[in-house]
Amino acid sequence: MTMEAGAAPVADVAEGAPGKRRGAGRGRAEGGVLNVFSHGILLAWALMVGLPLLWVLWSSFKSSGDILGSPWSLPRSFHFENWAHAWDRANIGRYFLNTVVVVGASVIGTMVLGSMAGYVLARFSFPGNRFIYYLFVAGMSFPVFMLVIPLFFVLRDFPGTRLLATYPGLILVYIAFSLPFTVFFMTAFFRTLPTSVAEAAMIDGASHSRVFFQVMLPMAKPGLISIGIFNFLGQWNQYLLPMVLNQREDRYVLTQGLAELALQQGYQGDWGGLMAGMVIAMLPVLIVYVIFQRQVQAGLTAGALK
Repeated sequence: MTMEAGAAPVADVAEGAPGKRRGAGRGRAEGGVLNVFSHGILLAWALMVGLPLLWVLWSSFKSSGDILGSPWSLPRSFHFENWAHAWDRANIGRYFLNTVVVVGASVIGTMVLGSMAGYVLARFSFPGNRFIYYLFVAGMSFPVFMLVIPLFFVLRDFPGTRLLATYPGLILVYIAFSLPFTVFFMTAFFRTLPTSVAEAAMIDGASHSRVFFQVMLPMAKPGLISIGIFNFLGQWNQYLLPMVLNQREDRYVLTQGLAELALQQGYQGDWGGLMAGMVIAMLPVLIVYVIFQRQVQAGLTAGALK
């Protein structure tokens, strides 16, 4: 009886094994189909993004006649003068330096103010904490198109000085528009960091500012790099704000300079110079992302892994 009673489960297992194998086989087949579909979508997306970039790159070495006559062909000879023309005669070099000054100062200002505000909102409880936090979050809901006209008058009539069409005015506007998301991101990131190290530093006599700059900021490096890259990309490619608030030609940023160069093509036809100017505008963004891509991925996943 004991053997018969014990044989039944063995038989059941033996009978169920093929079913389990069939289920596992179906799961692998469905997973394979899903992988093929997802990889196909990623490949199509990569082609949609990559091919225009490659076309602009090789067109920057072609003459205007070759670009218009055979736009998809590779360069028959390399016209490096397109780059020299774009940098010097089209003033892309000046616009590039203007952009470096404005974006460099605004990214630094955004990171300093945003990390300090995020740290306070994440680590300290005080009346109005939630109200201030949601006020920053609400700032992300305002489209830039709604605020350009009020900003124009604010900068023009700012008491004590005139900020319209100046570097400080544009830098302050960039910081103001980048702060809401920076504070939102850094507040969430600081909440994931352990408090034991900061508490130990406070016990040793460190002040709040020393704990922040020497303890918490180094620990928040992945998040700082990630949000810094996002701010850099958004401010480097900003077009509407400088177009409305920065009308002095000698202070144009790259997006304004490229728009001006594109407008001139109806009279000059220097399409090679325009393509070279576009490549010059894209290179810093690509270089920054290639250098910091690992830190960006680490910063985006750090909060989920802690």
